[in-house]
Amino acid sequence: MNKTFESIKRGLRQAVAHQKGKARGVRVHTAAPLDIQALRKKVGLTQEEFAARFGISLGTLRHWERGDRRPHGAALVLLQVIDKKPRAVLEALS
Repeated sequence: MNKTFESIKRGLRQAVAHQKGKARGVRVHTAAPLDIQALRKKVGLTQEEFAARFGISLGTLRHWERGDRRPHGAALVLLQVIDKKPRAVLEALS
């Protein structure tokens, strides 16, 4: 357990140093912004169909498309996968 604690502590210190702009060699993974409306049109679905197919509330999808909100977390990952491999995702869900 001591190794685990030390690893977590080291990671937290690195995160704090990075936040303060002091860390070197830190990898930061950020998702590229997505045009949700263009993505939906790319797969050829209406808002209602897209929301239902991928388990997103219609209201949330509309907010994303208007730019009022941005997807994050698992929703952002799903949208990125849909963007890269739309047919594979649609096939997997059918």
